[in-house]
Amino acid sequence: MTDPPARPDDPDLPLLLKARGGDFAAFEALVGRLQNRVYGLAYRMLGEPHDAEDVAQQTFLSLVEHLKEFRGESAVAGWVLRIAANHALKHLRKRRGLPTVPLTDPAGSDEGYAEVPHPDFIADWRADPADLAERHEVRAAVDRALAGLDDKYRAVFVLRDIEGFSVREAADLLGISEANVKVRLLRARLALREILTRTFGDAATRVTPDHRHG
Repeated sequence: MTDPPARPDDPDLPLLLKARGGDFAAFEALVGRLQNRVYGLAYRMLGEPHDAEDVAQQTFLSLVEHLKEFRGESAVAGWVLRIAANHALKHLRKRRGLPTVPLTDPAGSDEGYAEVPHPDFIADWRADPADLAERHEVRAAVDRALAGLDDKYRAVFVLRDIEGFSVREAADLLGISEANVKVRLLRARLALREILTRTFGDAATRVTPDHRHG
């Protein structure tokens, strides 16, 4: 069996190769490097700490079982996060009691942009968004806002905007078309912005729906 192609910019690859050779300390080090990202992805997709912990455990158990399957087609972290996303999606399916993931396209149909709702609350933010993003309360508000989204929109947002998966990768993971990934991502972004604007927006500058085009 040949090793995956060298990726000098991937700090996790040497640990994975050592772990694949039976070095348990290297595996523990790899888990230590990735566990926060794995838990974060699972928590944002599922919204429940206990479920997120289960997914993290399942992810690293799967990693032990599939170490030899890594081919170096992506960074190690991306590969592990893909495993975590798959386990998180299985939890969503189990939670709904459905035989298939409840995020797939109905009969393979594409969702249209015409169905994307217009925001009801538009206002200037009281502080610069870039500055707000560095504040703990903003990160907490984002997590709360994510928890309020429908599963299918939250999953797309987490995969694309937080974890950086490509549109194609997100579509493959969720079992939907790339077009639907884009529509759902837009809906998620609009919904999150409106929720956060209600928290951080300046009510004095609010634009009501009746005055948007005035």
